Amino acid sequence: MEKPESAAAADLYDKSFIQPSMEKFEQDFSEDNKKGGSISTTLVSNGCLDFRGNVANKETTGGWKASPFIIVNEVAERLAFFAIAVNMVAYLVFEMRQSLPNAATHVTDWIGAAYLLTLVGAFLADAYLGRFKTIIIFSSVYAAGMVLLTVSASVDSLRPPPCTARPCNKATDGQTWFLYAALGLIALGTGGIKPCVSSFGADQFDEADTNEVQKKYSFFNWFFFGINMGALLGITLLVYIQENKGWTWGFGIPTVAMVCSIVILAAGIPKYRYQKPMGSPFTRFIQVIVVSLRNHSRRVEVGSEAALYEVNTEESDIVGARKLPHTAQYRFLDKAALVTDLEDNPKTRWRLCTVTQVEEFKCFIRVLPIWASTIALSLSFAQLSTFFISQAALMDRKLGPDFEIPAGSVPVFSAVNALILVPIYEKWMVPIISRRTGHHRGITSLQRMGVGLFISIFALASAALVEKKRRDHYSKPFSMSVFWLLPQFFLIGAAEVFTYVGQLEFFYDEATDGTRSISSAMFLSEIGIGSWLSTALVKIIEGTTGGETKGWLRATLNKSKLDYFYWILTAINGLNFLVYLWVSRRYKGRHGTSTSVRDGREEVEN
Repeated sequence: MEKPESAAAADLYDKSFIQPSMEKFEQDFSEDNKKGGSISTTLVSNGCLDFRGNVANKETTGGWKASPFIIVNEVAERLAFFAIAVNMVAYLVFEMRQSLPNAATHVTDWIGAAYLLTLVGAFLADAYLGRFKTIIIFSSVYAAGMVLLTVSASVDSLRPPPCTARPCNKATDGQTWFLYAALGLIALGTGGIKPCVSSFGADQFDEADTNEVQKKYSFFNWFFFGINMGALLGITLLVYIQENKGWTWGFGIPTVAMVCSIVILAAGIPKYRYQKPMGSPFTRFIQVIVVSLRNHSRRVEVGSEAALYEVNTEESDIVGARKLPHTAQYRFLDKAALVTDLEDNPKTRWRLCTVTQVEEFKCFIRVLPIWASTIALSLSFAQLSTFFISQAALMDRKLGPDFEIPAGSVPVFSAVNALILVPIYEKWMVPIISRRTGHHRGITSLQRMGVGLFISIFALASAALVEKKRRDHYSKPFSMSVFWLLPQFFLIGAAEVFTYVGQLEFFYDEATDGTRSISSAMFLSEIGIGSWLSTALVKIIEGTTGGETKGWLRATLNKSKLDYFYWILTAINGLNFLVYLWVSRRYKGRHGTSTSVRDGREEVEN
């Protein structure tokens, strides 16, 4: 078989198959943007459209004109989610009569499912629906689940009768499954909303406009601020209502808030910039794998970059996506774009891929080690809605003679910390650090994640020390103030501020045009995996230390050795931090550059 040795053979393919580029963009750009021989910059450069299907105009769409609608939707969703998550253990124990370990396991499983379903929502958004339609549809699913949850809490026949004598009656299978159906719809709604809402917000800023790029990074910080504002309201006001006014009001209010948020999100339709769905990225990934393996089995080798195939158009073969430059990393995959036979039909990507398609897959592979090395932190976050609250329930929570902090509201310490740190970091720390590092964000996204991972070590060490002290006070029930938990909540909140926002920035920036939602879902799935790993770790510890009656984690927390569990998590976080340092120092960026985690600057690979 004759192999082409230069770009000449690839040119023959360009002439035989040219994928139509973004015709609407080119038409609008040439007709509306060229005035008096100069090109206006009022139209976006990334191909985003307005709600009429025209190329979006910066003066009337996007930016902070559109972002508030998106942030409000996120505030309402987080308000509802945290109102459920932080107090669902109590609901399962006291209303559905489940044991504490089982209730904690069910809640972490539910949280895990919600965040792993983000992969489904991201796939639908990138491939078929687009981000806005996905958010609207799954917000409606979320609201339906909230309605069912409110019905479950308000209809007596859907819960066990009041306990008047021991043993108490447990929930029937029908009652349990009705509740699980409601929680399932909420988890599905979360899975559709979460991977799209941050990416949709970032889509409102043009990456080619230096002014809008800076605003995009500010958006990520204020988006996280909105998340914690919703969490703050959920774990204070709504938990208080749940414990003092009843579960019907406690679940009914966030249901109304969720419905209102859908209306508010829809009100911003004229202001948004929309990215068209670009087809299934997973199909493109599989095509690259199949073609590269096929060419490898035929013993073909990549001689030079000139022999690699790319369409001869301004835009890439992936409709709506820009071309990507070739990088030297993962050279084996370059075989998928190697022109090997002039008789091959380039119209099918199952026989010949483009350079952009290959580079898209490379970008996805590059972030996997970073993704894997930050999963352990989610193990710590999982304790916020389970064992941290169980500790608080057995401590003195009085504020004066007439008010007692609800146990489910104690995570407010973490949320308030985030609300304080985000403005401080954005308004004061970034300018100061930028002058020292020369980086426009002060420190890189990788460095920011590393800071969060480092802080998490001390958060769990603090939790272990405080739990040991609390258990020593077992002879004097409720004698230890709940404010002893402040350090662990403060530190875990600080870890979240640095890591979560760093992940938002990193996974969006390193994603390609056709994988933005999938990339956001990747880091969100860490929360789900962390929750499930927490469940698995609890089961392992129970099984190896004597079960619920004699082990470290018993049905009664005062007889447990929860501090041992926290020390295990501390060790995991410490080891994970070392792994992250090793991985991040070797990370090659989206354009094949070596991104330093030390000085925040990029050094081009030689």
